[in-house]
Amino acid sequence: MSAAQTLAQKLVARAAGRARVAPGEIVTCKVDLAMFHDSSGPRRLQPMLERLGAQVWDPDRIVLITDHYLPAYDEDSRRIIQITRDWARENRIRNFHDGAGICHVVLPQKGHLKPGMFAVGGDSHSPTGGAFGAYMFGIGATEMLGVVVTGEIWLRVPDTLLMRWNGRLAPGVTAKDIMLFLCARFGMDGGRYQAVEFAGSAITALSMQERMTLANMTAELGGQVGLVAPDEVTAAWLAAAGARDVETAPWQGDAGAAYAELHDFDARQLEPQVAAPHSPANTRGVTTFDQKIDTAYIGACTGAKLDDLRAAARVLARRRIAAGTRLLVAPASQLDQAQAAAEGVMQALEAAGARILPTACGACAGYGAERFGENERVISSTARNFKGRMGAASSEVFLASPYTVAASALAGRIADPREVLQ
Repeated sequence: MSAAQTLAQKLVARAAGRARVAPGEIVTCKVDLAMFHDSSGPRRLQPMLERLGAQVWDPDRIVLITDHYLPAYDEDSRRIIQITRDWARENRIRNFHDGAGICHVVLPQKGHLKPGMFAVGGDSHSPTGGAFGAYMFGIGATEMLGVVVTGEIWLRVPDTLLMRWNGRLAPGVTAKDIMLFLCARFGMDGGRYQAVEFAGSAITALSMQERMTLANMTAELGGQVGLVAPDEVTAAWLAAAGARDVETAPWQGDAGAAYAELHDFDARQLEPQVAAPHSPANTRGVTTFDQKIDTAYIGACTGAKLDDLRAAARVLARRRIAAGTRLLVAPASQLDQAQAAAEGVMQALEAAGARILPTACGACAGYGAERFGENERVISSTARNFKGRMGAASSEVFLASPYTVAASALAGRIADPREVLQ
């Protein structure tokens, strides 16, 4: 077994209580944190726990967040939210964040993540935690039941695919464009359910929230986890969020570690990307598109964080959206919305003609009242555009960065944000 270890191997080895591990080994890992939300959590777990007569292994290692069925808009959503609140109270879940925003954004904002952790989430975009140097991935309800009862989960040690981006991204080009490009290049199973690590000067130059977008959309690339080695940017962000005892030095891949694949890209050559319906892998450069749009949607954990709202406002400031086009903005968290309001970002969006929606998953996951109608053409900052996911099966959803979504709202058709930012 090689002495040199990748970041993924180091994280798994710690959780397994081993000095080192090798790809392909099956190990049992102790879970530091389990996160789930109102859709994936209590309504599914409670009946199974009752049938087993089992108890929660450690309430303090569970983070429960309401984000899918809020705002409750019918009897079913009200019932599910009530089940969630009752379960949190009955099981003494101290880390219950009710209505604070989307789980993948709220989790680190509340100081729950730090480098070196091994965590699981009841949602496919749980790899977001890898932006902080934590090993975090999504699991289903049956696997989560095992974790909630035992605090452990088995894992096949992954290979690591290294995506190295050199240079710097041009103005108007973001982490979202990187991920859409990679989905087109490698396909939605290109990550082979392994660890995907992002490195290079373009990656270290990214803000923490941009790194979160990379890790988040590793799910669209087909990886199990998306990792960015933690650094001073990570430590400063987490310290501000209240995380304690943050160490970054131990959580770096070793020189000479073996990667299953190594891919080098020049960030300076990347242009804004757009994914056409009905797959993130159906992506090409923005300059090849000229479709008229009905709606521009800025929302989701991968497209409406504070940095995303700032990007949209930079395009829209002192401008108005095109006649006949609507712009919907659903901030990713209450904290991000409050900060955006304090900076004047929310005001700039509203002045441009945006309608502000609640901080919840909303249309991205096909929940709530604000879903897309028959034959509606949408450009969205969300992560997925599968047929019928965000509304009517006849609707067409294009994916892009918040810069591109905002520029398209101005033009009334898919547009290159670089033309506005010049």
